[in-house]
Formats: sequence, C-alpha cells, structure tokens
Amino acid sequence: MYNLLRNILFLFPAEPVHYFSMNSLKLICRIGFIRRIIAGRYKTDDKTHQKKLFNLTFKNFVGLGAGFDKNARYLSELEALGFGFIEIGTVTPLPQPGNEKPRLFRLPKDRALVNRMGFNNDGAKVVAGRLRKWRSYSLTRTRNNRLIIGGNIGKNKITPNEEAWKDYEKCFEELFDCVDYFVVNVSSPNTPDLRALQEKEALKKILTHLQKINRQKTEAADGITKPLLLKIAPDLSWQQIDDIIDLALEIKLDGLVTANTTISRENLQTSTDRISEIGAGGLSGLPLKEKSTAIIQYICQRGGTMLPVIASGGIFTAKDAAEKISAGASLIQVWTGFIYEGPAIVKKILSSYSK
Repeated sequence: MYNLLRNILFLFPAEPVHYFSMNSLKLICRIGFIRRIIAGRYKTDDKTHQKKLFNLTFKNFVGLGAGFDKNARYLSELEALGFGFIEIGTVTPLPQPGNEKPRLFRLPKDRALVNRMGFNNDGAKVVAGRLRKWRSYSLTRTRNNRLIIGGNIGKNKITPNEEAWKDYEKCFEELFDCVDYFVVNVSSPNTPDLRALQEKEALKKILTHLQKINRQKTEAADGITKPLLLKIAPDLSWQQIDDIIDLALEIKLDGLVTANTTISRENLQTSTDRISEIGAGGLSGLPLKEKSTAIIQYICQRGGTMLPVIASGGIFTAKDAAEKISAGASLIQVWTGFIYEGPAIVKKILSSYSK
C-alpha cells in the first residue's frame, strides 16, 4: 500500500509533500480513536528492544534523525509510529528561513535525497515553548516508556564562526529543561563555513564551554548532566576523525552521531545531468551506508565503550540496522529510509532485527 502512495507523492515536489504528509497525519491523529488505532498498528513496546544509554531509557533503539521535525511540531504523531527517540532541530538561537526553495530533492534510483535546507527553523525560544507544552501533555506517560527527545543545535547563518560558541550556548540554555540530550551540529554542508568548526581547536572551544554550563546547571539543581554529543560529517579525513576522537575522550563527551549528509556524488545511478541540475546540498540515504558504517567501526574500535555512537546514514532495513550495531553503534537513526520505506519502518526493523 505504501509503495503505491509513495509513487503518487513522488510526483510532487519533495518539501511541500513532506509538510502535507505530516500535517495530514497530525490532523487525523487529533481524532483520539484513530490515533489509538495507528499507535496500535505500529506498536513497538517489546521490552527486549529497550536500550539504556546516557542515564536514559530508550523504549527502543530506532530513532528519527534531526531535520525531519525541525520545530517539534509532530512529536505525538511520530511517537504513534513507534520511534524510540526523536531528534528535533537543527535549532538556532534566532528563527531563520533557510536557503531558497526548491531545496529538497529525491534521487529514487539511488534511494537517496539531496537537501540544502540551511537550518530553517522557528528559533530556540519558540521551539522550547512548543516542547514544554508537549511535555506537559505527556506527563501521564511513565518514565520508562516515554519518548526521548534530543535537541540538535546549530548557529545562525549570520553569526561569524568566531562567535559561533555564543549561539550554541544560547540554544543550550533555552532548550536545557525540555530535551533529554543535546547534539552539537557543526557538520551540515548547507551553512557557509560551518564545517570549519569541526577543526579541533574550534570544536574544543564550543564543547568545553557547553560542558562547563552543563556542570553548573547540574550542580545548581543537584541533578544529572544532560548528555552532550557531536554530529560529524562523513567527509572528514581519518586524521580529522582521530582529532575528534581524541578531543571527545579528553573532554569526556558523551558520544558521537555518525554521520551527517555528504557532499560526495560518487557512484550514483542518477544521471549526471540531473545531479548538475539539483546542484549543491547534502546527500543522504543508501549511497552513504557503507561510508557511515566504516566510520562507526573505526570510532568504536578507537573509542571503545567510552565513546558511544548513534548511527545515521543509509538505514532502511533490519539488516542495515544490524550492520550498524555490529559495527559498534548503540542506537540508530533513520531519515531518508523513513521516506522510502514508509511509516512502518520502525516496526519492520524491530520485528526482523537480529544482531
């Protein structure tokens, strides 16, 4: 059924279809019994799939990567589809429209997407307010069965790199009480010069500052620090990856998200004319699978249990998920796979998964 629906939806531009689909799901989920039917159909509460990590209990190990629900508008609907955790964002201090449209493109022959969204979002204050409202609605859920929310944070386009640490601080402060963990995004290819912040000294300034704030807030509240992770690009050299691993271990970072979209266009089946027509942007989906797995394996061999990894890149099936877990990942995130496989992707992965 979904294959037929997908073929129809793929006749229309990608970004409008994304919002049409999610707004339609949100509309029908407002009818209580329909939401219960959907949640029952995609139920994934088998405790054998639970994962404990970062002092958090994930009801299952399949999450939705950042960029899908940038503004925390669809959390209840995505929860009904069985996701164990949702990463919202990327969120910036000030709202920004992102890059010019069209900026999201499908490559069906490659089971891939290209996007150059540019951190379009409503801004940290608005997103935080939305999250608090959703949290208050969700208070009746038990802690061991609630949806874990990650906050993916970035800098505004107009902020120079030397001032970037201030933007990450603002987002961290604003979202601190309404997300379960943070991911620092310095790896998107769609904000000019952002990837330069992956260099060791620039990263150290941002991450150590956030760790300091994290400790101060925790001591003041006599609580537990919020897990802080870093999302890296798949286009880094092995030396750059070594630098990131060394830094992460040095400052006791909680983990890495591996990996973001790639600027590579190698070995695609889509015609070169179409690729040229689409232009710049980050490529995600199946072409990223092998590269992402190789990086995960390398990080986990070097960092061991001291540096957990959330795997992202080319996950469509239970077999793909098993490859990432076997490489050393603790959790996985889907995004492009969700578009191509449909709303049952979490249930399909969990029901067929074998390590």
